[in-house]
Amino acid sequence: MESATPVVVAAPAPESVREGNENLVRLTASAGAKVAALIARERQGEFLRIAISGGGCNGLSYKLSFTPAPRRGDILVRTGGTLVLVDPKTALYLKGTHLDYSHAMVAGGFKFTNPNAKASCSCGESFSV
Repeated sequence: MESATPVVVAAPAPESVREGNENLVRLTASAGAKVAALIARERQGEFLRIAISGGGCNGLSYKLSFTPAPRRGDILVRTGGTLVLVDPKTALYLKGTHLDYSHAMVAGGFKFTNPNAKASCSCGESFSV
């Protein structure tokens, strides 16, 4: 049985990537454990990329994906036992956001708590500023 215990790599960030901190985005232990399990299962990369794009019922929506390497200009945040990448444009909307994970049958899954959001939809996948 594979362990879902999150492990943060202590290697320095690549030269073209800035090191950020949990003031930008923070994953709870539950979210970090789920991300680690998904990274092991999906095998698409060791980094979680959080992006914000236009769309959704409130104008902006969160996108989560796995990637094998950072892009030039990315911000790397070590949080919740995982390595999170955020592009500079997304960072403007994400600052102070917490990402949690719930195993609940109803309304379970990843949940963003974003202090910059003025409104969000009931599913929690889109917001407006």
